[in-house]
Order: sequence, then structure tokens, then C-alpha cells
Amino acid sequence: MPEPKLRVDEIARALAELNRTADPAWEVAGDALHKVFVFENFIAAFGFMTGAALAAEKMNHHPEWSNVYKTVDITLRTHESGGITQLDFDLAARMEALA
Repeated sequence: MPEPKLRVDEIARALAELNRTADPAWEVAGDALHKVFVFENFIAAFGFMTGAALAAEKMNHHPEWSNVYKTVDITLRTHESGGITQLDFDLAARMEALA
């Protein structure tokens, strides 16, 4: 059974909590969470992606992302639920901890 899609008010509360320490902030982009991380260099960006990949695999919840040099562009959505779920916020929080 897919993770339940969050309501607009639940997304707003979870986003405010996530962004208390996030700089720059995560944003809602359509039916997904989005953020661009910029690191000191390629090695730092790749290290972040490696840690995030391990966390995502453990959660069985995988990001849409791209990397160009020191920039990692991330979109999180739960496809089988058709939008944003708690899994997206859990993975975003883990990514924040890794960054």
C-alpha cells in the first residue's frame, strides 16, 4: 500500500519544520519538494550524494537529482502516491543532516 499523500496543511507544517535550519530552504514545486544544494567543490557534492544515496536506498525512497560540478539539484516526490508524503520529508531531513 502506498504512503498516504499529505494534505496542503500537513505539507505547510512539515515544510516549516524542515526549513527551520535549512539554508537555502526547501520549496514546494508542484507535487514535489525541491532544493538546490551548492557545495565547496565536486568532491563535497559527490560525498553528499553518496551519503544521500545510501540513506535513500535504506528507506527504499529514491530522489530525482542531477549534479553539475558542485551543485546538486534535488526533487522529492512519492510517485506511487501522486505527490508529497512523509517519506519525502524524512529523506529531505536526512539530506539536510548530511549537507
